[in-house]
Amino acid sequence: MAALIERLGGPLRVAVRGRNGVGRSTVAAALTCAGILVVDDAVDEADVDVVVVAEAVKPEDRAMLRAAPTLVVLNKADLAGFGAGGPLAVADRRAASLRPMMGLPVVPMVGLLAAAELDDELLGALQVLTTEPADLTSTDGFLAAEHSLAPAVRARLLNTLDLFGIAHCVLALRQGADCAALAGLLRRLSRLDEVATHVTATGAQVRYQRVQSALAALRAMAAHRPAVAEFLRDDDTVIAVMAAAVDVVTAAGLTVDASDTAAAHLRRAHHWHRYSRGPVDALHRSCGADIRRGSLRLLRRPSGTEAR
Repeated sequence: MAALIERLGGPLRVAVRGRNGVGRSTVAAALTCAGILVVDDAVDEADVDVVVVAEAVKPEDRAMLRAAPTLVVLNKADLAGFGAGGPLAVADRRAASLRPMMGLPVVPMVGLLAAAELDDELLGALQVLTTEPADLTSTDGFLAAEHSLAPAVRARLLNTLDLFGIAHCVLALRQGADCAALAGLLRRLSRLDEVATHVTATGAQVRYQRVQSALAALRAMAAHRPAVAEFLRDDDTVIAVMAAAVDVVTAAGLTVDASDTAAAHLRRAHHWHRYSRGPVDALHRSCGADIRRGSLRLLRRPSGTEAR
């Protein structure tokens, strides 16, 4: 039992892949900082692939796609170009156009800002720019213009934030932001949290398969261990399996009614029973059956009873 619980509770192993120049290592470092276990797929088998692309999807990018659950990260979203809403909005629209083409979830990211660390020199330089504006129309202009900030300091700013990050930090400082607020701003602009959420959603299938593998092992033990058999029959176990199945179908873009009423539980059970009998693959057939089973357990519970 302990080994099974350890298997279920283990973190997702994520491999970050990408051609040279797209910022693969920057994205990998950012995901690690977000608490995601990034592994070298040449050494450890990954549960989820993150394929990093930039600007356009090239044949080399497509060649990296494998059978594993995959998330595509459109990095360097700050360089997506001008358009309504600014570069991040342009990147959002580009990601949306890539999703049906690739058949995979695609999310924008500014990996550089996710990994940015502002020391005293950089913070001081940003403060100077609030009162002594510099040319932020191009990197060459920013470096070459006459300015009290030394070119080496300006180069550090560019390497850390690029023009997009510099402009947003200067604006925030002018509006009274402090150092802590800048860190939060950079994280939001980086889209790191959205990417981490998508990694978790992409791994839903892996978690569900772990649950199914553990259940199979427990069923083999149940014939000779009454406590295991009781555990498998327990409402909380059935509902936990349902939750893992809900994560899978939700990650696939489907909606599961989360209402906690008897009518909702019955309606959900009927809906997912029909779904599991429809033209779906084996994974979704199993998920539909587990959602139905969990809904029926919730239906028979006394009102107000919560899972332990």
